[in-house]
Amino acid sequence: MKATRLMTRSPLRLAEAALAVAREALPPYSTKFDRQRYTQHQLFAILALREFLKQDYRGMEQLLKEWAELRQVLGLATVPDHSTLQKAAQRLLQKRGPTPSSTGRSPAPGDAA
Repeated sequence: MKATRLMTRSPLRLAEAALAVAREALPPYSTKFDRQRYTQHQLFAILALREFLKQDYRGMEQLLKEWAELRQVLGLATVPDHSTLQKAAQRLLQKRGPTPSSTGRSPAPGDAA
């Protein structure tokens, strides 16, 4: 039996879904010293849209400036600069190794990490 996945071709629906997933998985801000202008949830959703729409950072910035309905779905009062998106991508999408809980076993004392 094949597992079914809900698929969408709507950027607005993708933005809503990405926001929901990010709210479950990420804290609102990366540090207590964050400027708190954009949440990590909003930035993650924008980065997901960037991949979906095959845009570069500057293209995504321009698209957000021109698309009021998308800004509304994301809860954006202002549009993040392309450099903000790039820095968020480095922070949020960095590759990390498996966590100890995902390997299926606990590391034994003395195991080299």
